[in-house]
Amino acid sequence: MASDKKKPVVACPQCGKEVVWGDESPYRPFCCERCKMIDLGQWANESYRVPEDEPPLDQAGDFSGHA
Repeated sequence: MASDKKKPVVACPQCGKEVVWGDESPYRPFCCERCKMIDLGQWANESYRVPEDEPPLDQAGDFSGHA
């Protein structure tokens, strides 16, 4: 039976609490709405950033050909 399968367990990215990956955990991978909202706030405050491969043009030098 499919219901006999053990569901995966993950750690909440905010607090580390174990979370069952299933319908009974509506905020997965977070353990609760509070941890989910803390994470969202960190993204909104730019505490998390996606790294850039190249610096922005204004920091990489002037390639416009003007002397």
